[in-house]
Order: sequence, then structure tokens, then C-alpha cells
Amino acid sequence: MQVSDKIIKPLTETKYLNADNVSRYRCIMRIFFEHYEKLKYWLYQEEVYEEMIRNPFFADYRPEQCQQDLSMLTEWKNLNTIQDTKKVASIEEFKNKKYRYQMSEYSVEIERLVIRLENLFVEGASLEPTLLERIRRNIGRFPEMEGKDKNEVYTWWTDLNNDFVRLNQNYQDYIRDLNSVRAEEMMHTKEFLVFKDRLIEYLRSFIKGLQRNVGVIEESLRLLDEEIKNHVFEKVVDYELSIPRMDVEVSKEMIEQKIQGRFQSIYDWFVGSEGKENEAGKLFDATNDIIRRITRYAAQLSEKNALGANRKEEYRKVAELFLRCQDVEEAHKMSAMVFGMECPQHLAGELVRETDSMNIGVYEEQPLEIGLKPRVRTYREKSMRSAIRESAEQKQETRRKMLEKQREEMEKLRKLEKDGKIDFADLPVLEPRIREILLKWISDAMESADFSARTDDGRRYFLDRSCAEEKCVVYCEDGNFTMPKMSIVFQEEE
Repeated sequence: MQVSDKIIKPLTETKYLNADNVSRYRCIMRIFFEHYEKLKYWLYQEEVYEEMIRNPFFADYRPEQCQQDLSMLTEWKNLNTIQDTKKVASIEEFKNKKYRYQMSEYSVEIERLVIRLENLFVEGASLEPTLLERIRRNIGRFPEMEGKDKNEVYTWWTDLNNDFVRLNQNYQDYIRDLNSVRAEEMMHTKEFLVFKDRLIEYLRSFIKGLQRNVGVIEESLRLLDEEIKNHVFEKVVDYELSIPRMDVEVSKEMIEQKIQGRFQSIYDWFVGSEGKENEAGKLFDATNDIIRRITRYAAQLSEKNALGANRKEEYRKVAELFLRCQDVEEAHKMSAMVFGMECPQHLAGELVRETDSMNIGVYEEQPLEIGLKPRVRTYREKSMRSAIRESAEQKQETRRKMLEKQREEMEKLRKLEKDGKIDFADLPVLEPRIREILLKWISDAMESADFSARTDDGRRYFLDRSCAEEKCVVYCEDGNFTMPKMSIVFQEEE
């Protein structure tokens, strides 16, 4: 990081947010900001005072205090002043200076930040699939922009950057909220079950947007012609240089560096660099993890509610109803009412009836006995002892089959070898098992400092990565995949 004077100097403009009379200072600055939003940039002391005393909280506010507060805010560079000489009619009035006050640029941005912080939990963050679609369309227009006017190119570039910034900030804020302590506590409450499905559907909708657009964006960025990109960026730079700026010196190198940096951020977000996973892939994994966590918490809550249900009062009421019955017949009727078709309670079992007659009641047949096991951790059923069977022949047969399979795999791998190496850019269609072995060899070599390792049969090899910047496609029976162009080179044993 380059240390400049702007970084190390104190920001006196923020003092009013934490000074002794912060309530007065902040209200005054909010008055100036509200008028600034209405395009009224200059205010007199009297106008500020009248607005302050309209609030009952400042009923005792005096003009002398208002003058003092405005002076302090001017000293802290929150307000700019200019003497008003239009209405001066005498030397005495000129000596008693009458000022007009205006917010400084720093103060405008500080108030905007303060208002955003005040409404942080009201606005909230969101995941917008439409942003991904707009970014996809704008990136697809890169070649078209080469023939457009620089004004249109600058508008297109600004829209692309604004959408990317919104997407990046919104997803970070939303994922942060879902991983916060407050969200974690809420996921353990019963109220969470009410909107759990809506939240999961919302996240899955965003994932679908990722799957539809990220691949297209990544392919467009990979295939983007460098000459077209440079021509488009030259038009953006020309437009930036044509903008008249006051008190600010902007060089062509600064603008080019800013544009290249922004494009590189977009490229890394969707494509990644140096073999690292791109940000879109990380977002995809994070969203899936959140869905799994939400589903797990919802299942735990459902189980907890089912196990913890207290039906004590219901059982007591049923017992009182049976106690009022005059005889067994009435109790049978009450039983049919309570445990009958309205709310049947069933115990499944292998009941063998003595008769199929429909006129025999359940009380006249033999009961079904069901053995219940203790629900304690220490309970274990008695196991039946059995003799140990000799399985040496079976083991030998299994071992023979494994060695035979391994020998066949090595034979297939040797057929892929040409001039002592296996070139991934020149492979036929592979079986899934052969592909797994080759990828394992790559993984073993990557873990070594000199990119070398040994195969299962003891052959030493190293990974040739001289052309890794290029890409190649490996064709398999169950699909194809793109990987860096590499070769496995076998070494002769000394």
C-alpha cells in the first residue's frame, strides 16, 4: 500500500458525530443536508435557528448557541462560509458580518453514509438474479461496443460496473446476515419454521440464476479478444479525459489503471486466476451450505416439537369423561368416540385372529402382546454365539480378482503412453476408472515440491507443466472436462 498525505491526515470533518454537543451538531448538519437534497445550497443563521426551534427538543435553544455551533462546524470544515454584502446599508452592518453557510463536499458524503447506516437494517441486503442477467448481456456486448460512440460506450461501462458492485455488495451482506449470530439464534426458534420454505426457495432461485448466467459470462470473458477490449477501453479513457474537473488533476495512466483494475475484478469474480476457484463458485458453495443448514435446523426443530409435546391436559380430560360413564357399555361408546374413526390410534402387529366373524368385538378376542425394549443407551440384546468360519479361500479369490483388475488397468494405461509420456491433449475417450487413476497421479505430483511421484507399481514420473497456460479437453465415456495442458513424463530408473 502506498502511504499518501490523504491517508495519514486526521478527518476533522467527522468530529461533529461524537462531540460534546453532538445532538445539536447532528441536527444542524441534517438540516443542511435536507436543503442540499432540495438544491438549496446556502442557508443563513436565522434560517437554521428557525428550523431548530421548531422541534420541541430544542425549545430552549438560543441564537447565541446557534452562532457558536455554526462557528465550530465551520472550524471543523463541515461548513463553508461567505460574507453576504448585498443588504449592507452602513459600515456598522458591514463590520457585523453576516454569513451564508454551505455544506462541504466531505460533509455531504458523511451525511449520506450516516443516513445509510441509520437505515441499514431497514434496507437490508438481497440476492438479485436479474443483476447476473444484466451483467451477462452487457459483457456479451463487448464486441459491439468497438463500433459505438464513446458516450454510449461510457454509459455501457458505467452500467456494467454499477451492476457488478451491487451484486458483489448485496451477496456479501446477505450471506453475512444469514451467518450472523442473530440469524443463528432465530433458526433455533419455532417461528423459523413458518418462512423456512420461502427462504429456501429464494436461495434456490438465486442458485438457478447463477447456473444459467455464470457459465455464459465466464466463456465470454475467456474468449474476449484482447484488441477489441483495448479499443473499447480507449474510448472509455477518452470520455473520462473529456470531463472537465475542478481542482483535480487526472492523468491518462490513472484512468487506465482504474479501468484495468475494475475489469480484472470482474474477470476474477467470474473466471478466477492462477488455478484458484472464482468468487461465483464460492458463492454457489456458500448458498448450498446455507440451504443444508436451514434444512438441518428445521428438521431438528420438528423433532424437538414432536418429542416435547405435552398431552397431559388432554389425557386428564379424557380420564374425566370415562369417570363419568355409568357402566361398561357407555365406556365402550365413549371409547369409540375418543379412539374411533375421528382420531384412530393404531399399533401395528402380526395379529392372528381366532375367527373372521364380523360380529365378534375386540374385547372378546385374545389380546396381542408386543414386547417393548428399554430406551437406554446401555441396553444391548443378547447375541447368539457362532463359530468362526474359515474364509481363506474366499480371501485368496478376492485378492486374485483385485490383482487381475489392477493388471488390466495398468495395461490400458501403458497403451496411452507415447514416447515415455502421457499427453492429456492427445488422449482417446477414457473410461471413468482410467480417468480417476490419471487424475490421482496428477494430484500426487502436485503435492510434491518437484512435481514428481510414483505409480502404484513403482514407476517414477514427473508432471510437465510447461504448457499449463493453454487449455485442453479430455473426452470420457461419462462426459468431457477442460483442464490445463499437461503431460505425465515417466523417468527411467538408474
